[in-house]
This record gives sequence, C-alpha cells and structure tokens, in this order.
Amino acid sequence: MREHLDQTDRRLVKLLSQDAQPGINRLAETMAISVPTVRTRLRNLLDRNLLKIVGLLNLTERPELISAIVGINAQGRGRARELAQRISELPFVNSAAVVTGRFDIIVDVTVAGDVADLYRVTSELIPGAGEPGEVVRSETFVVMASCNKWVSLPEGCWSEDVARKGTP
Repeated sequence: MREHLDQTDRRLVKLLSQDAQPGINRLAETMAISVPTVRTRLRNLLDRNLLKIVGLLNLTERPELISAIVGINAQGRGRARELAQRISELPFVNSAAVVTGRFDIIVDVTVAGDVADLYRVTSELIPGAGEPGEVVRSETFVVMASCNKWVSLPEGCWSEDVARKGTP
C-alpha cells in the first residue's frame, strides 16, 4: 500500500523539487524546524525510495537528445505491470507506466545521437523485454518541441554504460 506523506515531508519534497542545492541547514531554516529533523526526514524519504535527488537536463536545450513517447499494446494475461517493469529497466528508458486508454503501457524514452538509436529501442529492445508475442504493437511519438521538459538521463545516453552492459 502506498503511503501518504505528512505535511512536513511534503514541504521538504517541494523545496527540494524547486532547488535541490540548499544544504540541510538552509532547508531547516526555511522550514523553521531543526537540522536533525530535516536530516532524519530526508534520510527516511531516501531510504524508503520515496525521494530521489538527481540532476536534470532541460531537454529543449539539448539538441543531441531525442525524446519519444512509445505507446504499447500488450497481450493481456494480467501481466502488464511485470512487462512495464522489465521495459523500465532497459537502456534509454526513463519510465514505463501501465495506463488506461488505447495503450496498455506508455514508455518515456530519451536517446542520444540519431534516430537509429530510437529505432533500435522501439524495434528491438522494447519488444525483446517481453515474451514472444507479448508486445502486440507499438506506436512511437517523437517529441518535436517540448515545454518545461526536464529529464534525468537514462542509462545508455552519452555512454559507456551501454558498452559495459554489452548492449549495442
């Protein structure tokens, strides 16, 4: 069961969402609570995997990155969440979500380089995450322009990490 954050945790997350650079002392001062309280709450959020502090890139300012949304129709069998989990772990994938509507799963992809990388992700990696025939069809939407799209680079972008894993 998902937990709801209390008001103090929500304030802390909101402040960090706006700017994750201030230290614990400044966060405590802004929130008007003690430094040990902020430290404990922050550690708790991180340990419970409820918060992740990362650097984000402004996608609109990075012409070498290609962003795409991939809609996937999966063969039912009630295992869409497991398929989405496997897809979410692929190189170049930011996230995969089970959704309502005409698709079963929506995948957010970022590739560095050219459209050949995107083609490889959509035609080889994503279908390969499922059993044969599990990914029935997919439709790829290349982002032509975005507003306020900040991304954490997925594994595979600009990278030696794909070479390390042996993924082309």
